[in-house]
Amino acid sequence: MNASNIRIPLRPIMGAVAAVALHLSVFSVDAQQASAAGHASHAYSVTALQASAGDAPRVFLLRGDELRAAKQRIASGDAALRPAYDRLIVLADSALMAGPFSVVDKTRTPPSGDKHDYMSMGPYWWPDSTKANGLPYIRRDGLRNPEGTRGFDAPRNAAMVDAVETLALAYYLTGREPYAQHATLLLRTWFLDPDTRMNPNLKYGQSIPGVVEGRGIGLIDTREYGALGDYVGMIEGSPSWTADDARGMRQWMREFLGWMRTHKYGRDEHAATNNHGTWYDAQAVGIALFVGDTAFVRATAEEATTLRIAAQIKPDGSQPEELGRTQSLHYSGFNLDALTRLADLGRNVGVDLWGYRAPTGGSIRAALDYVAPYTDPAKHWPGEQIVAAEADLFLQPLLRARLAYGGDAYADALAKLPDTVVRAHRARLVYPLAFR
Repeated sequence: MNASNIRIPLRPIMGAVAAVALHLSVFSVDAQQASAAGHASHAYSVTALQASAGDAPRVFLLRGDELRAAKQRIASGDAALRPAYDRLIVLADSALMAGPFSVVDKTRTPPSGDKHDYMSMGPYWWPDSTKANGLPYIRRDGLRNPEGTRGFDAPRNAAMVDAVETLALAYYLTGREPYAQHATLLLRTWFLDPDTRMNPNLKYGQSIPGVVEGRGIGLIDTREYGALGDYVGMIEGSPSWTADDARGMRQWMREFLGWMRTHKYGRDEHAATNNHGTWYDAQAVGIALFVGDTAFVRATAEEATTLRIAAQIKPDGSQPEELGRTQSLHYSGFNLDALTRLADLGRNVGVDLWGYRAPTGGSIRAALDYVAPYTDPAKHWPGEQIVAAEADLFLQPLLRARLAYGGDAYADALAKLPDTVVRAHRARLVYPLAFR
């Protein structure tokens, strides 16, 4: 989530919608400062020390050995992880009061008449001031219309995913049952309970008033569903998460993946030549690994060599589709987040996207090299960027790359990031070995 008053975001691109979502889901750390430091310190010295290092969780995007190493280091009192751990505990305790969230709570009703259908509005579309009723809306790239945060599902969806991620990681590291219990409630409410569940489709995602009721682009809203399997993996040992929950979650995700693969909107998004196509792959592959469709995972990862890497990345590492945006640094990082996620997901089926170099010269590594110098706040990005980019924009893609390439890969670029960005970032708990 994007909220600088709470934590530097784990995921780089959430924007104004996610800021609203976070305020729906957690309290401000600023309002808790007097008690949070003492509470978190106690949690580090008692809760974490009591937590068994245990086995690595079943994860696909993240790395089980990294998570296990973080848990072991926290249990041993490793001071390097303490700021990130303290912040996680504060957020997890706040997330215990988040939600539960449901698509049926929105004030707008989808064209289907069924509030179980997810509905959102394209963020960069605004009323046409030359028309009396503002219709049809017109596009203003990079400028978010706050209307999209009111009455639609995107804020609740983002808040649900953020809270589940926070609670699941906190549960794995501490073993505190309330975290798993509430994460389970959030997942049941959004995906499983017949009265509150989301229908497994996005027929009304990123609608445009006066233009279209839904678009394939709407799948960008649910891109983090590709990581939900990892969060489930972190709470699987909890008595709160039952066998029925596990079956229900896999069934919902199986149906949603089927919709993605067969509906016109899903096919449209798969065919997108920019970050939307890459995020479609990352989301679909993450879900497919969760439900056990490894044949689809392998086919999609292999196809990505030409459809994503060769087609999107030039030999010099530039990404022309993203450089053409009004937030070109942001979108270069956004697409790299998806590409590096896809590369890590591909490891599960033996497809090496990290080492792939297209006949034309493009590669993930070239794209990383192109943007790596701009982790230095003093270095000016030459492209258009109409709003300030996120401070941690390239942190996680570079950490994934550091683990993939080994040695001192991107050590200099990571060192350029301000300590205020890195010291308490959740990435320290997710990729602790990458900070060596």
